[in-house]
Amino acid sequence: MQLVMIIPMVVVLCGLAFTIGWYLNSRAGQNKLMSTEERAKKILIDAERDANSVMREKLLEVKDEWYKKKQEFDNEANQKRNKVQSHEKQLASREENIDRKVDLLNKKEREVHQVQRESDEKAKLLEGRQAELDRMIAEEITRLERASGLSRDDAKKILIESLTNAAKTEAAQSLKEIRDRVRESAKLEAQKIIVQAIQRSAADHAVETTVSVLNIQSDEMKGRIIGREGRNIRAFEAATGVDVIVDDTPEAVILSGFDAFRREVARISLERLIADGRIHPARIEEVVGKVKSELEEEIVRGGENALLEVGLPGAHQEIIKHIGRMKYRSSYGQNLLQHSIEVAYLCGIMASELGIDPSLAKRAGLMHDIGKTVDRSIEGPHALLGYELAKKYNEHPIVINAIGSHHEDIPMEHPIAALVQAADAISGARPGARRESVEGYVKRLEKLEAMAKSFDGVAKTYAIQAGREIRVIVEHDKVDDAMADQLAHDIAQKIQQEMEYPGQIKVIVIREVRSIAFAK
Repeated sequence: MQLVMIIPMVVVLCGLAFTIGWYLNSRAGQNKLMSTEERAKKILIDAERDANSVMREKLLEVKDEWYKKKQEFDNEANQKRNKVQSHEKQLASREENIDRKVDLLNKKEREVHQVQRESDEKAKLLEGRQAELDRMIAEEITRLERASGLSRDDAKKILIESLTNAAKTEAAQSLKEIRDRVRESAKLEAQKIIVQAIQRSAADHAVETTVSVLNIQSDEMKGRIIGREGRNIRAFEAATGVDVIVDDTPEAVILSGFDAFRREVARISLERLIADGRIHPARIEEVVGKVKSELEEEIVRGGENALLEVGLPGAHQEIIKHIGRMKYRSSYGQNLLQHSIEVAYLCGIMASELGIDPSLAKRAGLMHDIGKTVDRSIEGPHALLGYELAKKYNEHPIVINAIGSHHEDIPMEHPIAALVQAADAISGARPGARRESVEGYVKRLEKLEAMAKSFDGVAKTYAIQAGREIRVIVEHDKVDDAMADQLAHDIAQKIQQEMEYPGQIKVIVIREVRSIAFAK
């Protein structure tokens, strides 16, 4: 019974609890819904307020931007308006100028027409006077012809010949007086003109020698030089860098190579090997090395001797070596060291005449071709190679410039550079210094004599002093003393214009009168 009563009570309590829970849950949901709606409304109100604020800000920004654009447009419009106004003013000014010029041109045109009319009137007046003058001259000429017994053409011819001879004599006398005055002041003028006057370029000649011939006692030695299967000759060529030519030439071996120093090493080494009799690769290398060392020492001594010979103080050790190497270089068959010493002497003499430091001139002359001793693997003109070498070892700036400019690779900066160029041409081009064909030399002398003989009054011509002097003998009855001086000048000018020659050519005109009588 108790259990039956408890069960309904439990059911009733459960239902009551469910009802109460449901009610409470409904109330809580309604409260949450109301709270959510209120928050949503608040969010909407805040969003609307923010949107309005943003809109106002954007409107303000748009207005500011519009005002800025408007201001820029106005400024640009004002600038263009100002430019247009300026152009209008300029055009107006130009129109005014054009109008003034037109008025001026019209005025000038009227003046020109007036001058033209006056000129035409004067021309007519002059024509009339000229006709009257011609008539009077014709009458005067007619009277003169009747009085003299000569026609007009004959008289004109006689007058022209007389005036021509008188003019020639006066001109020759005047030129002689001028030249006499010039000779008196030649010492003062020499310093101004000698630098340009002595510059002449020499013509190119034959190539230098590239072979040396070594005489041997017998042809049996040729086999020992070649060695078994050619091992000796290959070792010798490898050690010296020179080609050894063993051919059918009796008792001779030819050494061929473009480097004279190598050929000299090869020649001396081969002479010693032949004299010693022991010819094998090891001995070849030993002898060649020893000869190279000896020649290197001789090169230094040769450079020092060259400096002493021309009377110059010492130089850098490397410069001395390069000067010594000139002994084993040649240019067109002319030994480079002898050529450089000769150039140094010439530079010193000319510098003394010009009042320039002769010691510095000789130094530049001695070293002008030093670039030819630089390693041949280095490319470039020898003048620039020598320029860089002298600059490297701190030579005098004038010497450096003379070395680099003697073939006009760089501009000349001092008269010594011109002296070096001239002395180089004189030394290389004088007869006998370099190879010149006999045929070309003879033709040059024949042309020189023929050129001098082409002048009127010349009887005989003789080219002497290897073509450096031409003696001209004239006919005394056709050329007087005044004309002789002019003739020498004319011949020298023609030679200078039409011939190419080294150095200078002296022209001597000889005029003599011989009176012969016999005593019976």
